[in-house]
Amino acid sequence: MQKIILIFFGVIILFAAIIIFYFIGKYNSFVTAEQAVKSQWAQVESQYQRRFDLIGNLVETVKGYAKHEKETLQNIVEARSKVGQPTLSAEALKNPEQFSKFAEGQAGLSSALSRLFVVVEKYPDLKANENFVMLQSQLEGTENRIAVKRMRYNESVQKYNAMIKYFPGSFIANMFNFKDYQYFKAEESAQKAPQVKF
Repeated sequence: MQKIILIFFGVIILFAAIIIFYFIGKYNSFVTAEQAVKSQWAQVESQYQRRFDLIGNLVETVKGYAKHEKETLQNIVEARSKVGQPTLSAEALKNPEQFSKFAEGQAGLSSALSRLFVVVEKYPDLKANENFVMLQSQLEGTENRIAVKRMRYNESVQKYNAMIKYFPGSFIANMFNFKDYQYFKAEESAQKAPQVKF
């Protein structure tokens, strides 16, 4: 009888140990996935910072040539100031309103830069200026990097958000307050095809 009781308690202890290790493993996998999301977001912010830093140099270079286009340059300076610092807290990544506001600011800055490059077409001397060409190339490269980093961020968010919703891990995620992160989405204006006129 005593042997049966020992076996019974042994099975209960083994079962409890399996459940505890499962919880620990799931929790650690959520933490790892969440850290991957934060790491990818840091890469997005790094590219935003790079663009933010380059804009001042670009505007000053263009000012030297395109004095007549003060309005366009002023719009870029204003868009840059509205963005403020190109960073967003980890908690704000989970808040749709804050995330949307941040994305709108970045979109406004991208739009202002696009208008600048249209203005540049009017100034052949500026297009040939070595400093401008270098800065334009850096900005175009940065915009491409931003697009890639956003895509990778969205991929890590998708993986993380799915992990915390899968059964039975969703119970653990709810217990430890793991929340969804926000995706980068296309701007509404991106739904319309741009008009090309010659």
